[in-house]
Amino acid sequence: MPEETLSITDNRTATSYTIPIEHGAIRAMDLRQIKTSPEDFGLMTYDPAFMNTACCQSRITYIDGDKGILLYRGYPIEQLAEHCTYLEVAYLLLYGELPTAAQLEEWAQAITHHTMLHENTKRIIEAFRHDAHPMGVLASAVAALSTFYPEAKNVHDPAVRRLQILRLLGKIPTIAAYAYRHSLGYPYVYPDNDLSYTENFMNMLWRMAEPKFQPNRTLARALDVLFILHADHEQNCSTNAMRSIGSSLADPYLTMAGAIAALSGPLHGGANEAVLRMLNEIGSKDNIPAFIKKVKAGECKLMGFGHRVYKNYDPRARIIKQIAEEVFEVTGRNPLIDIARELEKIALEDEYFVKRKLYPNVDFYSGIIYQAMGFRPEMFTVLFAIGRTAGWLAQWQEMLEDPAQKIARPRQLYLGHARRDFVPMEQRAVAELVR
Repeated sequence: MPEETLSITDNRTATSYTIPIEHGAIRAMDLRQIKTSPEDFGLMTYDPAFMNTACCQSRITYIDGDKGILLYRGYPIEQLAEHCTYLEVAYLLLYGELPTAAQLEEWAQAITHHTMLHENTKRIIEAFRHDAHPMGVLASAVAALSTFYPEAKNVHDPAVRRLQILRLLGKIPTIAAYAYRHSLGYPYVYPDNDLSYTENFMNMLWRMAEPKFQPNRTLARALDVLFILHADHEQNCSTNAMRSIGSSLADPYLTMAGAIAALSGPLHGGANEAVLRMLNEIGSKDNIPAFIKKVKAGECKLMGFGHRVYKNYDPRARIIKQIAEEVFEVTGRNPLIDIARELEKIALEDEYFVKRKLYPNVDFYSGIIYQAMGFRPEMFTVLFAIGRTAGWLAQWQEMLEDPAQKIARPRQLYLGHARRDFVPMEQRAVAELVR
């Protein structure tokens, strides 16, 4: 059996070093011993955007981007999407195993108990303009919860931590629904504890004057599956933000507000909005050849294709593609689906895209489904955030329980001026501003 080490020779000093390999990685701190002199700080790695740097050890989510595999705690995403509810998957992510029937019932009841919002939270939402982006409202309201539950700062107390997890899972759909209703000028609808997690969310979104909201089971199940597909995705931008902020021992409300902010960007959670804009700009299948030509010429981007991790078909995209047809049977067919399917067909056959491994990702079809359900594009990322709440909390909890973790503090390569002395105003030359 080969020795699990890496031999490095520093050609600057002709000194050799032996670095241990563990789980296919070396520890960056082991490189610090490689120096040119005792005063030398030691060797560092330079890795913009963490393209090849592992910041933690995790047992939550596994991705094989080359093979198109996504596992939650070892379970294939396809099986979980087919057989589980979102709350079942949330339990799995947080506690490592699927719940028994009794555990799931207790779990669901505990979360349902925390769906109500303090009335002052509603006033915070009401303070926003009607056209405020709901992601800004969501992040602000979640951050405000920190002031309602000051005991949440005791992040090392497992009982306190569990209570905040229940609160966040329960209140996130309520805040999201209230932000949606506020944008329309509608009165808020209180949670209905007789309904399931997703059905209750639909009730708070869409109930009007009827005494009892009757959710469509097909749409409720579609939303539940979409929440499952978005529940976690390893160390992405927003999850990294959750872990990084949480490493300072900030409470989970402020920590998750930062994760929501990260998710709001168009390169992350906002990508499905960009897909919908692209499909609307194309307009019809007849315009696709001209659009593809512009993509190849570098004049525009093919949104919803390609992924930092996946170099194969995103398994979540396959599932969403199937759900779309079920949703359309209820809502009517979204004409954009035909443009999307034709785009996908061309991309999977055209050598230009095949060579670049540009396959549809989860954002390509999700926006089409959300639009068919009646959501405006600005709500798409909020729906993403509801599903991702379970994953953020699981990653946050794992980080707190990992003895190897400390407050996040990346290094830098300083390329600025060496030490220089102050120059009086009258002696300063006009210089171009450094940006």
